[in-house]
Amino acid sequence: ERTCYSLAQRLQCVRPAPSKFTMKTNTANASSVANLKGYRATRGYSQLARDARTSTRPSCRKAQSVRAASIREMTSRVKCGEMSALDITDGYLRQLEEAEQSVHAFLWWEAEQARNAAKSVDIARAAGDPLGLLAGVPIAVKDNIVQQGSPTTCGSRILEGYHPPYDATCVAKLREAGAVLIGKTNMDEFGMGSTTEGSAYQVTANPRDVTRVPGGSSGGSAAAVAANQCAASLGSDTGGSIRQPASFCGVVGLKPTYGRVSRYGLVAYSSSLDVIGPLAQSVEDCAFVLQAIAGADAKDATSSPEQVDDYVSGLVSVTDMDSKPLAGKKLGLVKQTMGDGVDVTVKEAIVAACKHFESLGAEIVELSLPTFELGLPAYYVIASSEASSNLSRYDGVRYGTRAEAADLAKMYCDTRKDGFGSEVKRRILMGTYTLSAGYYDAYYKRAQQVRTLIRKEMNCALGTVDALVSPAAPTPAYPIGSKVNDPLSMYAGDLMTINVNLAGLPAIVVPCGTSTSKDFKDLPIGIQLVGGSFKEMQLLQLAHVFEVTSKVVGAVPA
Repeated sequence: ERTCYSLAQRLQCVRPAPSKFTMKTNTANASSVANLKGYRATRGYSQLARDARTSTRPSCRKAQSVRAASIREMTSRVKCGEMSALDITDGYLRQLEEAEQSVHAFLWWEAEQARNAAKSVDIARAAGDPLGLLAGVPIAVKDNIVQQGSPTTCGSRILEGYHPPYDATCVAKLREAGAVLIGKTNMDEFGMGSTTEGSAYQVTANPRDVTRVPGGSSGGSAAAVAANQCAASLGSDTGGSIRQPASFCGVVGLKPTYGRVSRYGLVAYSSSLDVIGPLAQSVEDCAFVLQAIAGADAKDATSSPEQVDDYVSGLVSVTDMDSKPLAGKKLGLVKQTMGDGVDVTVKEAIVAACKHFESLGAEIVELSLPTFELGLPAYYVIASSEASSNLSRYDGVRYGTRAEAADLAKMYCDTRKDGFGSEVKRRILMGTYTLSAGYYDAYYKRAQQVRTLIRKEMNCALGTVDALVSPAAPTPAYPIGSKVNDPLSMYAGDLMTINVNLAGLPAIVVPCGTSTSKDFKDLPIGIQLVGGSFKEMQLLQLAHVFEVTSKVVGAVPA
């Protein structure tokens, strides 16, 4: 069961020494940052995997020994003056610096910038000014979400040195809510990957076991929360990039409905699939962050005017729940997600979680979705096609790194050749091919037709149940380097999550157990709940009841 600590014990608020501007660069991976010409990788993944296996695990475990306070507790104490936002921020900065020695979740952080933001909250409180929903809460931001005053690289060398002149809408809303933006987290290059090994700068480790991947592409955001380097973080989800890392790292990850959160300021990978969402140590913490960032935005034509619910107030305290808090609810376990290829202990954990839902009064039924397995090929055709178009803007002319060349055509070629990593090049080639004359109808058009079938089938199923249930991933976190030479195997790991993006539906992942198998001993397993469009409130309520009534330990091992 969860251990209770005082806020001071959780944060160990000892102010660290001021640190200078920090931008992570793997100098062993690149011969030059300023000049991409001649850039070549000099360290293979086998070496990176050995680095992870031989990293200092005690430092990671020491970082894990401090538990973070809930966002509700932090904001409450800041607002009543029991604790300053600066003390909270200093505690997290200390934790960040200690854990970074082994986790490598952040590409950039600047301690004084975070402290100044925290001081502003304290000054506003002292002056009697109203404080925002997230007053004094340290939050990390994935490196594909632009933030004024911070570099944004998308984990790619081609954007090395790019400093955006504006804030993404979600970042601006976090600032308005009083959040302290603590740094930018590592990610697979342009969001293309499932392990965070695809970053051009460093490989992030899973805080639960530093020899394992944290998932991806939001692996840095998930690892930062799991290692208590921040209270919550923002990630982006194109095909499971919030939910799979949440499962691997044992945290809560929420993918909102497409259009619920503005995409303005999110560097595009696949525009019809990309969604921004929160990762946190509890469902309630996710509700706080979603409350702050959700809503329509005139700068994003795809954002929805649908009314935003009061996600925080809608969550009932465990002391106010009756013996059957989910009585009358009906959940559908997707048959196709419990078949071959799914680890035995994952199946066992999902079955146990379903039994727990039943003990809370919910009815569990098995549902079949015949189009389920069609989602994987359709997703990679659509996502790669849109990526081919979106990434054509990176040519060395307008922003980012430029290769030195004698003529314009060679500059274009060298910039993209040296600036993009292998996975990005692979997907650009796939997308260009599927959009080319003679193949458009055979691939892209057909994939969009399959997408329509998937959306109709999932919405039909959700007309009979309150939420769909499935594992978040076929297996727990696997070893670093184990799939870098097998991209098809890595793609198959997205099977549980991609259909949700194709249908534009919301989904949440919460920890539901740990593996007992030899290959994945003690690694977390997450359960995924999928709801109807703009039914985030219902999903949060289901997940919250499950979380507070189960004995599953969250982000940090006891």
